[in-house]
Amino acid sequence: MRFPQSLFLLAVTGSAARASSDKVARPRGVAPEFAKYYQDQETFTCITSPAVKIPFSAVNDDFCDCPDGSDEPGTAACSHLSRNSPLTVADHPGNSDLDPSLALPGFYCKNKGHRPSFVPFQRVNDGICDYELCCDGSDEWARVGGTKCEDRCKEIGKKWRKEEEKRQKSMTAALKKKKELLVDAGRQVQEIEDYIRRLEAEVKGSEVKVRGLEANLKKVEEEERKVVRTSGKGKGKVNALAGVAKARVEELRLALSNVRQQRDDLRSQLKELEDILSKFKVEYNPNFNDEGVKRAVRSWEDYAAREMSTGEIAAEELDLDMITRADDENSGVHWQHWENTEDGCNDSEILYKLAAWLPPTLVNFLEDQYFSVKSFLESRGFISKTEEDSGSESKALTEARNALKAEEDSLMEIKNKLRDERADLEKDYGTAGIFRALKGQCVQQDAGEYTYEHCFLESTKQLQRKGGSSMSMGKFVRIGSTSVEEVNEAGEVVSVEKIALEYDRGQHCWNGPNRSTKVVLECGEQNEILKTAEDEKCVYSMLVTTPAVCAGGEENDGAPRSKDEL
Repeated sequence: MRFPQSLFLLAVTGSAARASSDKVARPRGVAPEFAKYYQDQETFTCITSPAVKIPFSAVNDDFCDCPDGSDEPGTAACSHLSRNSPLTVADHPGNSDLDPSLALPGFYCKNKGHRPSFVPFQRVNDGICDYELCCDGSDEWARVGGTKCEDRCKEIGKKWRKEEEKRQKSMTAALKKKKELLVDAGRQVQEIEDYIRRLEAEVKGSEVKVRGLEANLKKVEEEERKVVRTSGKGKGKVNALAGVAKARVEELRLALSNVRQQRDDLRSQLKELEDILSKFKVEYNPNFNDEGVKRAVRSWEDYAAREMSTGEIAAEELDLDMITRADDENSGVHWQHWENTEDGCNDSEILYKLAAWLPPTLVNFLEDQYFSVKSFLESRGFISKTEEDSGSESKALTEARNALKAEEDSLMEIKNKLRDERADLEKDYGTAGIFRALKGQCVQQDAGEYTYEHCFLESTKQLQRKGGSSMSMGKFVRIGSTSVEEVNEAGEVVSVEKIALEYDRGQHCWNGPNRSTKVVLECGEQNEILKTAEDEKCVYSMLVTTPAVCAGGEENDGAPRSKDEL
């Protein structure tokens, strides 16, 4: 089938028209992504305010017609319109569909040989060459004040690509280190989880031991009660104790007799010396001028004046006579009674009250010996060792009670460890717990007379470089975030959220608060302090780089993201 010639010509003409339309030159300052809004060469429709239409000849005529500034992409005529100050209907009556921001990001620079970029409209034709954004100099096309900005994109692009290659290598190295930190953090988490499982098993085992020891203690207590209730045939512990005590007392009685004999001998010698001195005092010549003799006589007179009471000596002798007698009746202790007693009482209490059975003089004399006897009996198992709170319980009961308490203490210690490990596992250590791998690692920065130190998730300090004490600038509190103003590629100041480590409760500041520090983290190949500042009195900020906050690295395939945050 053949097309009519007229239709063929119409189709060819339409195609040529579309091709011609596609190749329409963009107005100055328009980026390729906005070219579609400038295809109509007769009428221009404001991009965000389509109700406003102007002749295409008014585009870039250095007069602001559109409320969004889209009619002046290549001049500074609409630079007074701030992206941060919304327009209102009152500014342009009859237009109720105004967009509250500029439609274009800025003046577009092609920058052939380098990266394209946008320049803020305020800087178009301001007489300054903005090579950092517009290396081809096209933003100063009007040559205001004779300014001519030559095209430097070739050399700037070459330098940028070299620096970009270096940045990309640094980013690659940073991401590699970040992955190592993630692996280390994951290993630590695994170790904690394994340790928690071991502690849980230890808790269960210890609980079983506690129940067994509780049962054993209950059994021993019951046996002790049976021993107390049992009435024997006079051949129990009390009988053995009475025999041992009687033998020990007999030894002490004999020792006392020997000491008494030695005392009597010494008294005889003392009496002989006193007679000599007394005779010396009577017969010496007081007119003889010898100071040594006179002092000796005065000392004797003082000694002779101190006479012992005859009644006290007689009472003491009477008590000693009773103690050194061998028969029970006169010694004060009826051993036959205790050797034939039944076991219906507490053995330990009997021994510990032994002092109550003896005469007062013997108690005073044998006080040290009493504890020696007690220790002797305890060491041979006749009685149990006692404490203030154990009363008169037996050795077996004390051991059972101590074993239970030791196991209960061990169980409590294991539970406390388990609680701490679980709490640590729930603690915030950042994305994928990466800061676990950095905890405790310290970096320092020299600044004047001080050295500043940051230990991740632990503390910040100020150290004297020439010796002296350190000063705490805060202890770790939490992982947070903070807003930081930065200049983007378009030259605009924008607010960026950064991870921040917060440190508080540092050393008290004179006439001020306790010191505190906010550590703002940026992506970097190394852990490094870039800057330390005192923003307010005793309130500090640190800028620290670390690979831990670089974008990417968390993916399973390990492929880094394209965004460069260095």
